[in-house]
Amino acid sequence: MKAVVKYALGPGNVELRDVPEPFPEPDEVKIEVKAVGICGSDLHIYDGDIKLLMRTPVVMGHEFSGVITEVGSSVSGFKLGERVSSETSAQVCGSCVPCRTGNYNVCAQKRLIGYWFNGAFAKYCVVPSRLVHRLPDNVSFVGGALCEPLMCCVNGVLEKTSISPGDVVVVAGPGTIGLLSLQLVKAKGGFVILCGTSADKSRLELGKKLGANIAVNVEEQNPWELVSGMTNGEGCDVFLECSGSPAAVRMGLNLVRRGGQYTQLGLAGHPFELDFDLVAYKELTVKGMLGQKWTSWRRGMNLLEKGLVKTEELVSDILPLSKWQEGFEKMRRKEGLKIILNPQDY
Repeated sequence: MKAVVKYALGPGNVELRDVPEPFPEPDEVKIEVKAVGICGSDLHIYDGDIKLLMRTPVVMGHEFSGVITEVGSSVSGFKLGERVSSETSAQVCGSCVPCRTGNYNVCAQKRLIGYWFNGAFAKYCVVPSRLVHRLPDNVSFVGGALCEPLMCCVNGVLEKTSISPGDVVVVAGPGTIGLLSLQLVKAKGGFVILCGTSADKSRLELGKKLGANIAVNVEEQNPWELVSGMTNGEGCDVFLECSGSPAAVRMGLNLVRRGGQYTQLGLAGHPFELDFDLVAYKELTVKGMLGQKWTSWRRGMNLLEKGLVKTEELVSDILPLSKWQEGFEKMRRKEGLKIILNPQDY
């Protein structure tokens, strides 16, 4: 079968290759991939600057949905034909403090689907059955391909950050992570100010349709003047950084009020200069987010089933697997929004 393979470490070294069709081990399920999303981390893998464990050659892709076509001999609880998505932490050590406290998503020895184990940029993939989650009936395969990024947002926004009804929450970056995060904030009763740039015009408009109270182009309007005017000069209660832009990080530390919360969801991919003393001077609560865990999936699937979060609305392009390079370049140029590959359409 055809698959998008990272065949060596370093920049580039990605191509469409013929690889053997996988078959499940006793504790695994085989999934026919119906839709798989291109993630920002896939660009970092392509560029060779991802800070997670990698092994090559490896089939890339970790945001996907599909149908179970085969189950391993020791698997129970799943059957052929079920519509599913999957977590990504295929292997963790099980003995470190994060693993023992249920936070295996930050295990230092974590090995991921699409990084260490073959992923979903292919017609079929196999995953441990403990990672598999059924799609709600009201979620399509295309919408289901966004389950994994949604659960990352659930981890960062709902599990790592405390949001109360009426809180003023600034979301920086109207990409996939930002637009999913704003919906989670709305589900908690927060007041959302979505920030982007001139290049994000269509994304900011979509953000308003998805519930953002205010959408701001920071190149045309001073975000501090807006936030300050709404909060009697105090600043926002919560700042969610979803873009990975150093400028947005600096903006966030300035916008958030004294004693407020700052949560980092985006990845810059490189070090940058920052006035971190603001964390002390303002007594900020600063948290980070990496990936997701079972609790995130349980909560996120409930939100999807109840229609409180929309995912398919974020999809701008559906391309055959053979056009993966076009998809990568469109994402790099910020053309469209969420780009989905269809491995069944080569």
